[in-house]
Amino acid sequence: MTLRGRLTAAFLAVVLGPVLLGAFFIGSTLTALDRSRATERLGLAAAAARTSVDALCQQLRAAADAVALHADPAGRSAAAEQLVGRGLAAAVTVTDVTGRTTYATAGAPPTPWRDCAGGPAATDGVPALAARVELRDRAGAALGTVAAAQPVDAGFLARLGAATGAGVTLLDGGPGRAARTTEPPDVRDAVLAAAPATVGDRVVETTDGRYVRRVGPSADQPLPLVLSVPGERPPGLWAALAGAVLLAALLAVLVAGRLARVTTRPLVELAGAVDRVARGDLTARVPVRTRDELGRLAGAFNRMARETGTYVAALTSSRDQLRGHLGVLGDTLASTHDLQRILRLILHSAIAATGARAGAVLLLDGGGELVGQCAEGLDGRWLRAEPAALRVPVGAGVLGAVAATGVPRRGRWEPDAASAGEPRCATYVAVPFAAPGGTDPVGRGGADPAGHPPEGGPGGTLGVLALYDRLGGEEFDDDDLGTLRTFAGHAAVAVDNVRVHEEAQRLSLTDPLTGLWNRRYLRESLRREVERASRFGRMLSVLALDLDRFKAVNDTWGHAAGDTVLAEFARRVRGEIREVDLAFRQGGEEFVLLLPETDARGAAIVAERLGAVVRDRPVPVDGQSGAPVPVPVTVSIGIAVYPDHATTGQRVLAAADDALYAAKAAGRDTYRVAEPRPRPLTEEIAVPAGAASPADGLPRAGAAEPGTARSDPAHAAPAPSPGGASSGPHPPRQSRGR
Repeated sequence: MTLRGRLTAAFLAVVLGPVLLGAFFIGSTLTALDRSRATERLGLAAAAARTSVDALCQQLRAAADAVALHADPAGRSAAAEQLVGRGLAAAVTVTDVTGRTTYATAGAPPTPWRDCAGGPAATDGVPALAARVELRDRAGAALGTVAAAQPVDAGFLARLGAATGAGVTLLDGGPGRAARTTEPPDVRDAVLAAAPATVGDRVVETTDGRYVRRVGPSADQPLPLVLSVPGERPPGLWAALAGAVLLAALLAVLVAGRLARVTTRPLVELAGAVDRVARGDLTARVPVRTRDELGRLAGAFNRMARETGTYVAALTSSRDQLRGHLGVLGDTLASTHDLQRILRLILHSAIAATGARAGAVLLLDGGGELVGQCAEGLDGRWLRAEPAALRVPVGAGVLGAVAATGVPRRGRWEPDAASAGEPRCATYVAVPFAAPGGTDPVGRGGADPAGHPPEGGPGGTLGVLALYDRLGGEEFDDDDLGTLRTFAGHAAVAVDNVRVHEEAQRLSLTDPLTGLWNRRYLRESLRREVERASRFGRMLSVLALDLDRFKAVNDTWGHAAGDTVLAEFARRVRGEIREVDLAFRQGGEEFVLLLPETDARGAAIVAERLGAVVRDRPVPVDGQSGAPVPVPVTVSIGIAVYPDHATTGQRVLAAADDALYAAKAAGRDTYRVAEPRPRPLTEEIAVPAGAASPADGLPRAGAAEPGTARSDPAHAAPAPSPGGASSGPHPPRQSRGR
């Protein structure tokens, strides 16, 4: 077969194949998408139906509860008439323990009523939906029941259809029979025919292109409903797709012959020019005869041939330009505190500047080992784990010797037993980098303010920057060594800046005496934890602690003894809380605890335990004679819970502070829970969600999942919730003197 024939056949195969597959894909996709969208719409409609029926049941149950609250029959009848008059129920009946109706409002719908709590389905329709509550006297003895009902009529189905956005059919209990429906007669017959096939959440397609789903009766939806929505698939889809495929085939045959003829000649010319370039003749050119794709291809080939001649010179000049920009790189590195990002940027720039194939940056840890921080170009043969798995003892192998001596090394790799853990290569260059001035990493000698030993090596060495296998097979030269020294200097400055910044940040957020978080971090943490509790529907307990009569400790044993008491108190507090809990020194002898996902009961248990651990063990301090003197200490604690006692961080802290004053007024060495927030006199009846409080007044984790709120903090602590940004900080309350 000629080139023209092969091009024609290939063009037809390339064009018609995707057209056929595309037509089938479009048809299948539209069909599947139509069913998927209908299933989603029916799912939303089912959820809306359950919600609407549940809301009605809640309204009826509330109406029945309102009638049952009255102890005398006259009050019950008056309440029932008022509720019916306000439209909260269509009818209210009161029956005694024998089932005899003692009172009923006028205009009650026919029975039997379908109970909201479920039960056997009626065989002759569902005329009304009712909620029943028990009627008891003040002694708790059963007097009967109160039922509130609402008719399930055409108006109810119309409202339900408007809420769900779907056609609604109410079955009357018989197979294939509809008590009431919002569908037209022709659609109703198709829906009823498909209804028996709907089992569970199954969606069935009717003969006229509609989708049907059964909802209920179930525990959360007592009405036997059938929901339906029309399909959105365009009619005659497959016929239209078949016509499009035939038309595309005809046009493809006509175009293929023409393209094959005009394509052959430019391709022959292009092939000849390619052969000349392959033999080293970069002056070869292809005549540009047209402006189509082949013409642009010929023009691109000519430009490629011209640019190839200058490629080597461009590579040389780019290396010089890269070295000229090192000063700008240094300024950029000094402006960020992301150490990993800085080291990756330094390593990448060093590899690009020297033409290396791979490289790694290692930092000294406190144990006298070089630990990999970032690596580039080390494939599976060299490094089979994360960069942190690259660990080299100081003094062992090439990298360890560079860190121990502070002397750069380069040359060809000569593997031995000491360097078995290092990456394998042909050539290498390694340069150490130290903190500015050759001091320890912190720059203050000895341990840092947190008590950690310095992480520097001999001469203040911080780590090693190593490159492997220069492209082209040559060894690294003195120029490469000088370039790598420059990058190593930038790495040293970056590491030192980041560590100094982290240390300054830590000191700005902690109390130097107790080691707890300070007032500044309290504002930020309270803001963050309140927003987190609000987002996830959890509780947050705030404990305000104050050492009782602490001034007497300072006056009797001196301020040094007072500092000892405060430090020991902070140590005991840390030993009694979870890792996710936060402890703060607000000022003086005032402390604050934040207990995420903890209700008032859990906070009370923590308060009791803190009071016991402080009360039962006096704090030994140095007396005037030099002998230890036990100082008895007690603590008063105020407890407030978000959102039961306040809706903002500042207010919940204020509520805890007020509870603390109540504990002080109660005699000290105890705790008190804040008073609950006053609730509105009238509230809308709604399904409770998120955190809620029971009737005994002590908050718990309301509708949250089991285990999300802590009732006993001695148990295993839950994992911390995800963090996030929050609203602006609130200043802490000033001490009012205790």
